[in-house]
Amino acid sequence: MAEIIQRDGTWAFDGSTVRITPGLHRSVPLFRQTYGEITVPLEAVSGVVYEPERKRGRLRMRLREGADPLLHATGGRLPDTADPYRLTVDADRSGVAEYVAEEIRHALLLDQIPKEPTTTYLLAGPPVPVSVRSSDGTVSFDGSQVRIDWADTSDRVKRATGPRIIGVGDLAQVEWLPNSGYEDGFLRFVTRETAYSKLPPERDPYTLDLWGNVRRDLLTALVAAAVTARLPHPSTRGGGEHTDGWPGAGAAVPAPADQHDVLLRRLRELGELHRDGVLTDEEFAMTKAAVLRGFS
Repeated sequence: MAEIIQRDGTWAFDGSTVRITPGLHRSVPLFRQTYGEITVPLEAVSGVVYEPERKRGRLRMRLREGADPLLHATGGRLPDTADPYRLTVDADRSGVAEYVAEEIRHALLLDQIPKEPTTTYLLAGPPVPVSVRSSDGTVSFDGSQVRIDWADTSDRVKRATGPRIIGVGDLAQVEWLPNSGYEDGFLRFVTRETAYSKLPPERDPYTLDLWGNVRRDLLTALVAAAVTARLPHPSTRGGGEHTDGWPGAGAAVPAPADQHDVLLRRLRELGELHRDGVLTDEEFAMTKAAVLRGFS
């Protein structure tokens, strides 16, 4: 057993898996504390390195492309401090960190673990059920359905449409962008019917607009990862995926013949909201234009 225990967390390697446990110190980000313990099978690891510095160094683990639904869902956009595969190491424990890294590298060589992308997720992703209260509302996932309940501060269009319940089978992909504090983020659930109607996040009833508390909004990545883990693996989609880890053109989207029906249905919904007085003339015109642009 190779193990290193730090204030930032613990890595323990038993020859076949790396068990990563976040520390309990207040300096450990909320995201990592909420995600909890992660078990990484050796076959999911691409490499590991220790980066020494004068006061503190870092252990970094690289996973094979396609092995982890969290990394796929977030597309490399997680802040360094929230990265669960990064461990801050005190300078006086650098020798232990080097030993742990060397033991993992040695096992990778002995087991001849390939570096090529995987064809299935090798990590389970965040456990379910998972529920996160964000700046735009609360999103929950029980393993089969996503539910969105809007906050009082959500756009009136979203509140007028009421809670959204989306089955995993209806989803084409999940898109996630973090709230950086300087730019808003979003968590978008793309269904077969909404794949071409890219409304602004603040008006899309299938999208959480992330604009509030950065630490809490970051937790929406757990929902994104949990849902992603239950969608078809990227390797099964024709067209592959982009290099930044986002789903590629092969995600399930409506056939061209279906797009016209989807557009008409969306415009009809907007018209009803307008007639009922939920949308003003200006809001109706802006939202209608956004829908039409999404289908052009």
